[in-house]
Amino acid sequence: MKNQLQQQFKQTYNKSATHSFFSPGRVNLIGEHIDYNGGLVMPCAVTFGTYLLVAPNDDNVFRFKSINFPEEGSIEINADHAKQGSLWYNYPTGVISYFLQQNKTLGGLDMLYYGDIPIASGLSSSASIEVVTAFALNQIFDAGFSKLDLVLLSKWVENVFIGLNSGIMDQFSVTFGEQNKALMLNCDTLEYEAVHTNLGEYVLAIINTNKPRKLAESKYNERVEECAEALQALKQELYIKYLCDIDTDTYNKYQHLLTDQTVNNRARHVIEENDRVKLAAEALSGNNLEEFGRLMYASHNSLRDLYEVSGIELDTVVEYAATNPDVIGARMTGAGFGGCAIALVKGSAFDKFSAEVTEYYTNKIGYAPSVYKSLIGNGVSELKQEQYA
Repeated sequence: MKNQLQQQFKQTYNKSATHSFFSPGRVNLIGEHIDYNGGLVMPCAVTFGTYLLVAPNDDNVFRFKSINFPEEGSIEINADHAKQGSLWYNYPTGVISYFLQQNKTLGGLDMLYYGDIPIASGLSSSASIEVVTAFALNQIFDAGFSKLDLVLLSKWVENVFIGLNSGIMDQFSVTFGEQNKALMLNCDTLEYEAVHTNLGEYVLAIINTNKPRKLAESKYNERVEECAEALQALKQELYIKYLCDIDTDTYNKYQHLLTDQTVNNRARHVIEENDRVKLAAEALSGNNLEEFGRLMYASHNSLRDLYEVSGIELDTVVEYAATNPDVIGARMTGAGFGGCAIALVKGSAFDKFSAEVTEYYTNKIGYAPSVYKSLIGNGVSELKQEQYA
């Protein structure tokens, strides 16, 4: 594929690319719907993502082309830029706009993008595009931004330029990701720990339900409000800023303050899930994959029963996984109501797992999922020539 990208660039721009970059997608291994409650998440970079090949031009323009999308675009340097509809190259345009607003000196570039992240799967294709563009500009033009600066500017693109309300986990994990390590991240303070994650004979199976996540935004806002209500109730007797400032034992002592059962359920998920992330870090550090798998199933059950954000599609994937002796753990990942589930599957049994989960899901849901295999990869980087051999 990498050689094909070089050839494609030459065919497109009639010259060779001078630089090549890669930014991964990400999955969250555990810690769902708690980032906005002061909790911990545990994402990791995956081994597929967004490739960017570039070469300078003398025309003082940025040209955007993608193998994935038919739309092509170009923008001038030092011009005011704004979002144009829902075009894919709004993301790199936003990054360039930020650099120019910060008075960074840029030159014209011909740019070719290719992504092997499934679009709209919840694996952060947008963050991958933002970060690979920001990293490339920072390297080529020696802009002096730190890795954390790149995370923050990419989040600015998502929130302000594009206008989507999202947290910082996606940009952080594709920037700071490390091979065979999960990142235990506090999204409020941005403190993190790289947790050694030896999957041994297992691989990460990512199962896209192929269900559009139409309910995710409205239900997300509803859950945020319910958590705020739970926090206010607990503040009657506890001095806390976030739900995740307390652990499960403390919550059990004060849950009587929450008189609404639904709100009680939401708070219980959040607080117990935060405890599960800490236990997961201990399990992974101790090479205890069985315990980590148990925590994955517990997380999914809580998201299904207490937080009510899974749905029949995600439940069907996890339901099948629990019957397969080659699977050690599985759960939904992301906002829910569609999107993806993940499972730890023996590498030698992956093809069999893929075929069987596809058959099981299709028989129950009526259409097929998409199944991908990944390891835990590195964050954004420049690819050297030998990596394209």
